[in-house]
Amino acid sequence: MAAKIPAFTLNTGYEMPSVGIGCWMGSPGGGEVAEQMCRNALQSGYRHIDTAYGYGNEEYVGKAIRESGVPREEIFLTTKLPNHHHHKVKESFEESLAKLGVDYVDLYLMHWPQAYTEDNKPIPYGQSPTFVETWKDMEALLDTGKVRSIGVSNFSIKLLEVLLRESSIVPATNQVECHPCLPSVDLKAWCEKRGILITAYSPLGRPKEYDGKPVFLEDPDVVSIAKSHSATPGQVALSWGVKRGTAVIPKSENPERIKQNITLLDLTDEEMATLNAIHKKPGMHRSLLKYHEYSSDGTILGWTYDQLGWNMTKGGIVCQLD
Repeated sequence: MAAKIPAFTLNTGYEMPSVGIGCWMGSPGGGEVAEQMCRNALQSGYRHIDTAYGYGNEEYVGKAIRESGVPREEIFLTTKLPNHHHHKVKESFEESLAKLGVDYVDLYLMHWPQAYTEDNKPIPYGQSPTFVETWKDMEALLDTGKVRSIGVSNFSIKLLEVLLRESSIVPATNQVECHPCLPSVDLKAWCEKRGILITAYSPLGRPKEYDGKPVFLEDPDVVSIAKSHSATPGQVALSWGVKRGTAVIPKSENPERIKQNITLLDLTDEEMATLNAIHKKPGMHRSLLKYHEYSSDGTILGWTYDQLGWNMTKGGIVCQLD
């Protein structure tokens, strides 16, 4: 039975369940673990699964869906175009579809605005294929009947302004890192005005990258709210995300936590206000992902923060409050 949770209506008219299971396993692959995770999620009432070509587990995710006993039309399935396939969108999409073993996907995202060469080297900012050129190829997929909605991921207001100015279809979603430390208030408001739903990836941070819980899960206010609801800090963060109008796609391999994550709380207005202010505490307004540390020159997958339109300094620290 599907969990009783809200759903968001996309600008294409299709509904997306507000909570999904994210299938990034920390590194590409992890197929059998991802498969079991998706099985457990579907058994626990999830009807939204988020994977990507780059996750290296589409075959296993598809197998879990096909063997679940849940009708395909009840499951909202997302996958994504990898950076090194921006020049061959149709071929990459067909490859993902074949790996998943389904007739269509509900949502197909451009995983990042940056394009790579076939051998995974960043193509300089502004050089072909640009994200606008790639998007136009994605628009053509809608005519195939094999994808219901298209969207983007990791796009800033700066990049979205360019995309909307030079293309005809408005993205259905923009999937970005989003949680109490990084609420992206301005981006969320901008997207909402244009009918673009924000989907929050890493809505709980990534605990394995921090050798423990991300900072906001140990924040006294979050812990206090969790105790008042006899719930976990993770449930508080996810419930906050959904109540503020964003879809959330937490990842967990733990069957009990999978159930907890889709059990949303009825947060009060006062609790929401408290959670909305978490990022204003000293040292809290930041990304919680380690890809900010990978490059010595301060770029993310070959682009600078300025080129990405991210108001951050190295380490993922937000330059000013929003």
